[in-house]
Amino acid sequence: MISAGVQRSRIGLGKPRPSSRQGDNAVSCDAEKLKPPSILAAEVPPRERASGYPAPFAERVAGRVKRPLGDFFGLRNFGVNLTTLRPGAATALHHRHLKQDEFVYVLEGEPTLITDAWETCLSPGMAAGFPAGGTAHHLENRTRRDCLILEIGDRTPGDSATYPDDDIAAVLGPNGGWLYTRKDGTPW
Repeated sequence: MISAGVQRSRIGLGKPRPSSRQGDNAVSCDAEKLKPPSILAAEVPPRERASGYPAPFAERVAGRVKRPLGDFFGLRNFGVNLTTLRPGAATALHHRHLKQDEFVYVLEGEPTLITDAWETCLSPGMAAGFPAGGTAHHLENRTRRDCLILEIGDRTPGDSATYPDDDIAAVLGPNGGWLYTRKDGTPW
């Protein structure tokens, strides 16, 4: 993790605001132990595990690097990822969530958005949203340079995902991780 001192010097956060309490009852704290209120998103460490998909599917998202911004700040109601897609990488398998909404915003590059009905090339400044239970979707980088995407989704308990093109199903486990099976329920 990046120290508060590094952050202040890089993005001008200055010093932590002093306590408004004075005198003997004032509480002091070591400002260097506090998590900064803002960060350079590209400096949040990437997920340790590139994919939770079972082996036959994980290679499709090889080249995807997710920086879990929401987790970094301890957000519980929605997730935010700064996702880099290297050439040839996909954001996910073609899927739809049954309870969670998803939103993507393109920062750099030109990823291709694939839905059940069509494909379209996105460019910086473009966004797409996917209501729960709507069309299946994913993005692919079919270009020769990296794409940078902001992904936002809620964390509705009890969610599941369907994958119309593959023999895989997912349910959100009690710890917030995805549990994968084949469509017939047998484990991967």
